[in-house]
Amino acid sequence: MVAGQAHHVIHVLRLQAGAPLTLFDGRGTEYPALIKRIDKSGLTLTVTGRHEVSRESPLDIVLAQGVSTGERMDYTVQKCVELGVSTIQPLITQRSVVRLSSERAERRVAHWQSVTAAACEQCGRNRLPPVLPVQPLMRWLGEPVPANSVRLLLSPHASATPLRERERPHPQGRIMLLVGPEGGWNAEETQAALGAGFTPLALGPRVLRTETAAVAAIAAMQSLWGDW
Repeated sequence: MVAGQAHHVIHVLRLQAGAPLTLFDGRGTEYPALIKRIDKSGLTLTVTGRHEVSRESPLDIVLAQGVSTGERMDYTVQKCVELGVSTIQPLITQRSVVRLSSERAERRVAHWQSVTAAACEQCGRNRLPPVLPVQPLMRWLGEPVPANSVRLLLSPHASATPLRERERPHPQGRIMLLVGPEGGWNAEETQAALGAGFTPLALGPRVLRTETAAVAAIAAMQSLWGDW
């Protein structure tokens, strides 16, 4: 247990010696444990068991998210993990407000991975969704994808298809959800996504903020096709 987690157990949850808690390894295994001792150096645990438990969604959703600023991106990552997303791919786009050097991008990915871990702790997931290295949108669109993947481009345009009109039951392959940053997509990016096999997807007549769009889309997918 790392220092931040120990601090949360001791000072936020205020658990005492003898209290039970559950550890997880991020790969689907849980470990019931008891707090043996709490002192200035942290806490000592006794692991009492090992269980393979799955709380993963039947949907394999990759969120390809245009990087947004600060708390907006944190919110998107946190809530989409709670909703069951399986992988997060941060993307730099033409209208991204955030510009990241390679070193800063690595730090942000490490930060977002810590956000996913905290979200898993909160919602009970024991499999940690990976946050992939930041990529430029155009490079990412050029990468090969599984033939049976469903590729969806969130778009506020009237020509986009409402989610409720897509196939049911749920798609059998990987769902790749492409969501723009604060400024949305420009025409070149939209055409590139369409050329890469993405279908425009609408979430109603209102334009959603970037931190709302992915959360709303994944919640709707879980309701239509998933485990809700």
